[in-house]
Amino acid sequence: MVSAEGEQLGVLPIAQALELARQGEMDLVEVAAEAVPPVCRIMDFGKYKYMQARRQKDARKKQTTIQVKEVKLGPKTDTHDFDFKAKHVRRFLEEGNKAKVTVRFKGREHAPFHPRVALDDFVAEATLGVDTTPHPCPLP
Repeated sequence: MVSAEGEQLGVLPIAQALELARQGEMDLVEVAAEAVPPVCRIMDFGKYKYMQARRQKDARKKQTTIQVKEVKLGPKTDTHDFDFKAKHVRRFLEEGNKAKVTVRFKGREHAPFHPRVALDDFVAEATLGVDTTPHPCPLP
């Protein structure tokens, strides 16, 4: 048995423990039911639940969600369009989000002689100051 102040009261009969809880206008809460003898605590259970909900609400408020923003390019993307999209990727990374760059290949663009690696190098170069972990492009 543990009191509201955290003092050990020892092993008490249930009736006596309930009477102590009622005298302090508190609740008798079973803390460890598996222990022999079971451990109970005198506390204000409503206040306990309220404080627990407040802690969870504050924890949710402080956590940040990281979104994965995606930018799609083609192998024939012009330099101006590429620079425009690279600026977006830099902004996504600076805001703390993750950025995913997808290169779409259509028709004969899948041929092995296409400059895929050059496009990957351009992306790595465009995010040089911001990107912390560059991932190479997986080639099929």
